[in-house]
Amino acid sequence: MGWRAVDVMWNVVVVVLALWVFCTPVRASVSYDARAITINGQRRILISGSIHYPRSTPEYYMQKFTAKIVNMMKAERLFESQGGPIILSQIENEYGPMEYEIGAPGRAYTKWAAEMAVGLGTGVPWVMCKQDDAPDPIINTCNGFYCDYFSPNKAYKPKMWTEAWTGWYTEFGGPVPNRPVEDLAFSVARFIQKGGAFINYYMYHGGTNFGRTAGGPFIATSYDYDAPLDEYGLLRQPKWGHLKDLHRAIKLCEPALVSGNPTVTKLGNYEEAHVFRSKSGACAAFLTNYHSNAFAKVSWGNMHYNLPPWSISILPDCKNTVYNTARVGAQSARMKMTPVPIHGGFSWQAYNEEPAGYEDNSFTMAGLLEQINTTRDVSDYLWYMTDVYINSKEGFLRSGKYPTLTIQSAGHALHVFVNGQPSGTAYGSLEFPKLTFNQGVKLRAGRNRIALLSIAVGLPNVGPHFERWNAGVLGPVTLYGLNEGKRDLSWQKWSYKVGLKGEALSLHSLTGSSSVEWAEGSLVARKQPLTWYKTIFSAPAGNAPLALDMNSMGKGQHPVLVAVVIMPGPTVRRNV
Repeated sequence: MGWRAVDVMWNVVVVVLALWVFCTPVRASVSYDARAITINGQRRILISGSIHYPRSTPEYYMQKFTAKIVNMMKAERLFESQGGPIILSQIENEYGPMEYEIGAPGRAYTKWAAEMAVGLGTGVPWVMCKQDDAPDPIINTCNGFYCDYFSPNKAYKPKMWTEAWTGWYTEFGGPVPNRPVEDLAFSVARFIQKGGAFINYYMYHGGTNFGRTAGGPFIATSYDYDAPLDEYGLLRQPKWGHLKDLHRAIKLCEPALVSGNPTVTKLGNYEEAHVFRSKSGACAAFLTNYHSNAFAKVSWGNMHYNLPPWSISILPDCKNTVYNTARVGAQSARMKMTPVPIHGGFSWQAYNEEPAGYEDNSFTMAGLLEQINTTRDVSDYLWYMTDVYINSKEGFLRSGKYPTLTIQSAGHALHVFVNGQPSGTAYGSLEFPKLTFNQGVKLRAGRNRIALLSIAVGLPNVGPHFERWNAGVLGPVTLYGLNEGKRDLSWQKWSYKVGLKGEALSLHSLTGSSSVEWAEGSLVARKQPLTWYKTIFSAPAGNAPLALDMNSMGKGQHPVLVAVVIMPGPTVRRNV
């Protein structure tokens, strides 16, 4: 299915970053300087993590999930404070690249947003993510995989990393992204040793998109993001544990870190020492080996240290190493989904849709229409239908060499039917959403009906000029190999129908699934591009997360499974 993006660039974003969740409101004085955020007079190095509550079901989120996630984050001291004051607010999110494209109007908007935010008188600092020219006193911040290179646009502002990317989106047809924790830990430690004052993990727990939402074009509904807490809310080891050890080491260094800038000493071609000292005598050191594949033995402070490649050792007392980013001491284990036998197995049923016809609530226009404006985003599917008349004297009817149908589409996927029969499929991709269908099609003398099912796979989630983004069959649509040579079908009459019949019948719901007759047994195996599948099963015992392996399935519309889960006691419905 095509998914609507939920991570779109907001027009005006006001995000409150609270350092404690579910707590009694507490007033606090908040200020900052070049080295730290100061809360109630105490300078702090702050570490937090992002979670998105819409990416968990409301019932599960409120009853179990949030408490579990937040308790884990509190135990990890990610929301560090004495009772829960709001300490930061965010206005806009990654508007900088769009401002660059838009020019003067974009800069005017940025200035207005900054003045509006400060004028609210919240009493806490405001930040703008990836906004190099954030108007004073707004703090500009960094988002990315690495932010050690970043410096705020004024010397009195702290160095803040609002999105430390733990992974990336899962792309349809692409590998599941993985960011090794050694690299993530190295990037965080490097940011701190370069004077960083605030780090927020994006994501700390990602979750799942539901219905027709996703992170953007060609992005799957999983928003796992290779986060320390995985899609199911379980610990991802060793990432979670190794980062926990990193945070503990950073906190041990905090008295020295917040006192001033480090002294940097070269220890070799690829090795450095970053040393922080406070007036009270606190000392913390970060020993770095920037070589990507060679170990280094360095001498510093009358001692010798062995540094793995691409690593940072943290010494909270400038003597003893308590942590190295490349040495993972946390439990090294990945979550394993254990297959659970279902009593009686899965008994699949199928419902095959037929290509849309002119009588199916269609409308007719001359020429080809853009898909998103036509569907108004009520469906990811739009039918394009037209008739092609073939003279009985056409040469291909005797030679057997069928004409070639060429279709240019703005994306993202396309099924082609000729006289009710599947004739081929073409797909775009995240990098190249536009597609071309170019195949021979079996036409007969007389009238032939061509039906094109165009499928949108997500809306844009970043960049300017969303209004110029389009999808669907924009043409040209041409036939080659006729007696006349080429026939352009683009500007003849086309009929349109929004959505699938199964959508209108709500086949993805319990009630809607009973409105049609489902095929069973050997008929389920019949290969057809428009097929809905259904099964009913009893849930295994226990309360552990239950996952269905959908790797054998193609991309579908909504959760295409309707599951009635029968457990001891009342019947319970579980969405899958």
